[in-house]
Amino acid sequence: MPERKMLGRQLARRMPWLDQVEDKLQPLVRDALSKAMPLRNFLDGTWLGAPLHPALTHVPLGAFTTALVLDAAESVSGDWRCGAAADRALTVGVLSTLPAATTGTADWRDLLGESRRVAGTHALLNVAGLVLNVASLVGRAQGNRRFAKLSSGAAFAASAVAGHIGSELSYGMGVRVNQEYAHKGPDEFTDVLSEADLGSDELRRVEVAGEAVLLARSRAGTPVAIGAVCSHAGGPLDEGKRDGDRVICPWHGSCFEMATGEIVDGPAVFDQPQYETRVQNGRISLRRVHP
Repeated sequence: MPERKMLGRQLARRMPWLDQVEDKLQPLVRDALSKAMPLRNFLDGTWLGAPLHPALTHVPLGAFTTALVLDAAESVSGDWRCGAAADRALTVGVLSTLPAATTGTADWRDLLGESRRVAGTHALLNVAGLVLNVASLVGRAQGNRRFAKLSSGAAFAASAVAGHIGSELSYGMGVRVNQEYAHKGPDEFTDVLSEADLGSDELRRVEVAGEAVLLARSRAGTPVAIGAVCSHAGGPLDEGKRDGDRVICPWHGSCFEMATGEIVDGPAVFDQPQYETRVQNGRISLRRVHP
């Protein structure tokens, strides 16, 4: 996406103070989640095989849109039932903001630089929308429907801009997309290395048809191979830490089975590409295993 069209970047650059705030908050979130691995994996969506945050945002956005339409219907028709339904929809939207915000915060904890600033802008707009929607609920409870409708209308505008910036983060900046998806390995066995050159505990990076592959030996001594670029954020798995037959990404701690590429722990939500290995005449060759 052309930089001049990235609204999130433009807004973030007008708020340089965001870096100072995020520098203080991000370590607190990381530390809290590092002590609760099951919770971290749940919030990341590791168990789901896809990021959880985007799915949860549909509930508040749908509820806020419903409330906006019903408020408009009440204003046009004067039917109190439309207003009552709008109140209930807005309540659902406010309550469902909490799980959406919690998963979004989990996603934000590993971001750096410009993507972190843009995500911070996304969060600020959502907080503004939440405050306005809560004010709208208070106005509705007090019978001040004109104020309530204006407040929730402004909240909807803030949430809509926040949603647009969220799409820029994913589609324009590659946040939480599968970093290995576009990488295609060979369908035929391709020679890569002499078996004698692969150490028992080594994490070796090799190039196969232009793709980076992590080559290692299992504890049984068999060569195993998976994609070397972490599906979470592109970290080099060959520079990671070995844990038995698993490898831990050096950037954010995602853990994968080296024999299959399957995720053990997040924040990654996508498995690593798997490569089949073959040893003939003292040479190791690889080919991509397609799901």
